[in-house]
Amino acid sequence: MSIELRKETSYALVAPTSMGVRLTPANGQPMHCGASFIMQATSAESNVASVASYLGLPVKILTAFVKGSPISRFIKDDLAGRHMDYEGPEVDQGGPWGYRHQFNLADSGFGARGPRVHNDRAGEVGRTLNVKDFDLDRIFGREGVKIVHLSGLIAALSPETSTFCLEIARAAKKHGTCISFDLNHRATFWEGREKELHEIFCEIAGAADILVGNEEDFQLCLNVEGPEPGGTDVAAKIDSFKAMIARVKKAFPQAEVFATTLREVVSANSHRWGAILAEGDTWHVCEPRDIPVLDRIGGGDGFVGGMLYAILRGWEPEKWAQFGWATGALATTMLTDYGQPADEAQVWSIWKGNARVQR
Repeated sequence: MSIELRKETSYALVAPTSMGVRLTPANGQPMHCGASFIMQATSAESNVASVASYLGLPVKILTAFVKGSPISRFIKDDLAGRHMDYEGPEVDQGGPWGYRHQFNLADSGFGARGPRVHNDRAGEVGRTLNVKDFDLDRIFGREGVKIVHLSGLIAALSPETSTFCLEIARAAKKHGTCISFDLNHRATFWEGREKELHEIFCEIAGAADILVGNEEDFQLCLNVEGPEPGGTDVAAKIDSFKAMIARVKKAFPQAEVFATTLREVVSANSHRWGAILAEGDTWHVCEPRDIPVLDRIGGGDGFVGGMLYAILRGWEPEKWAQFGWATGALATTMLTDYGQPADEAQVWSIWKGNARVQR
């Protein structure tokens, strides 16, 4: 295995994030037609960490909370229910027009009607994440972390969070923690900050051991040429995606692992799902396969979570891609944005295509 992980640590995985809640209409209805809603605590980074936490590895979330908020309490209880530790400052709301946790308004789509997502992030408390509120030498030094997972969503959320992610990457490097970086480009976050964020993202990517992104992420965040334009058949584009990853490897040669998912949308409830992972000079490809989809949101995070879990377990690199493919597919069968695997055997059954009843 090419990735060296610290031996004795308090945490297998740490993820900085801005927690919020998602409201989803019941029974697959569109948001504007919904009369009753399911509320869940969510963030892309905690979605990733959920695979490891549900499978028994120690996980910590670094975030910020609104002091005295019932939504904050809901999020804390949810993270505890996912077997995650958490830490972060309690920020005064500052009155009814002050800070709050973000709201993600998202339906699941159905058939020919694709899902729609509306983010309401005004006053988001996560934008205040500041390195001064965290003892990074304690977290990465005395406590110890095997892998820290950073996301471009947090790195681009505000100037404060950009510095926060940079300092975390530097502290992780100093203490020998493996760095995973999912680029997660969002155009609205980058508007007016393109040059600044490009430099920040390149520094984090230059420190990362694991780089994850789709074709737009690599192009827009790192200025790496994307895959050749082609048809809608994802399987036919695998060689083009490999060529793109090869260009990323050349630009960031210190990284050991590069990964991207492949998705062809047949309908809201039927996708072709695949993945490509480069480990050193070796390619591991999960050819696109048909998967049923209950709710697509979080599938990519599920892939990253499964890949990181497999790396943490010290498995052979071929299994990193396979387990990630299966935990991504698992996440799309759930109404939550994250997969909740019962055990490793359930995940491997998904990979093997075995959906028989288990008694």
